[in-house]
Amino acid sequence: MYNDLFKPTHLQKLCQECSLNPSKKYGQNYLITEAPIKKMLEVAKIKKTDTILEIGPGFGVLTLALVKEAKKVIAFEIERKLENYWQEKIVNKKLNNLEIIYGNALNKIQDISNKIQQYKVVANLPYQITSNILRKILELENKPESITIMVQKEVAERICAKPGEMSVLAISVQYFAEPIIITKVSRGSFWPSPKVDSAVLYIKIKNQKNKKSEKSEIDLFFRVMKAGFANKRKQLWRNLSEGLQLDKDKVKNILKNKVGNEMIRAEELSVAQWKKIINNLDIK
Repeated sequence: MYNDLFKPTHLQKLCQECSLNPSKKYGQNYLITEAPIKKMLEVAKIKKTDTILEIGPGFGVLTLALVKEAKKVIAFEIERKLENYWQEKIVNKKLNNLEIIYGNALNKIQDISNKIQQYKVVANLPYQITSNILRKILELENKPESITIMVQKEVAERICAKPGEMSVLAISVQYFAEPIIITKVSRGSFWPSPKVDSAVLYIKIKNQKNKKSEKSEIDLFFRVMKAGFANKRKQLWRNLSEGLQLDKDKVKNILKNKVGNEMIRAEELSVAQWKKIINNLDIK
C-alpha cells in the first residue's frame, strides 16, 4: 500500500503535487526506512481493539502501517496543503478507520483525548515540538496507555537520563512514566536528511491516582522542582530557599536527612528523592 513512500523520488513528486517544500519549521523529514516503523509497531503492541493518536502523519508512511493494525487511527496534521492528498487516500484506499484532524496537535489533543476511553500515542515527532507535545500529553487528564515516538537521539537520551544528569525534561517525563530507548535511527533514514540522528522511545505511563488529589500533588511537585533547577550553578538548598522563600537551614537539614547530602544539586536527584524532599518541606 505504501512502499513508494520509502523512495525519495516519489516523495519529491508528492511534494510537487502538493506544492509543498519540506519545512524546517514543521520538522518535515520523511522516513525512508521501514525497520524503525516495524520496531515502533512491535514495541507499542498494537491490537485490533486499539485507538491510536498520531502527530504529524505527513504522507503517511507510519499512518498507513498503523491503520492495518489498529481499530482506529486519529492523526493530527498541521500542514493544510495535504488535505486533498489525504482525502483522496482515504476514499480510494477505503481507510474507514482513519481520521485526519487539521491544525496544531498542541491545541487539539486535549479535546480529542477526553472523547475516547483508552488509547496509545504512536508518532514520528517533529523535533521542534517534542518537549511541548510530551508535556501536553503527560498532563492530560485522560493519559494514553503508552507513548511510542521517534525523536532526536539527544532528546531521547536526556529524557532517559539517570541521577547526575537529570534535567527538567527528564524529571517531567519520569514523574509520569518510565521511558526507554528502543533503537537508534540514523539520519540517513530520512529525506531530506536531518543534521542529527534519531531514536525510537517507548514511554510506559505509570498508574494514575485519583485525578483530583493528583492535580494538587503535581502542581506542588513541579513548582518545587522547577525552583530547584532555576540556577544550575547554585546548589539545591540555595535555589529552593531563594525561589520558595524557605529557611535555608531547614532546607539543608531536609536534604541531609532525606538524600544524605546538603550540598547536592538538582541534576543529581531522582523523582523519588524529589518526592521525599517535597513531602518534608511543609509548603502548599
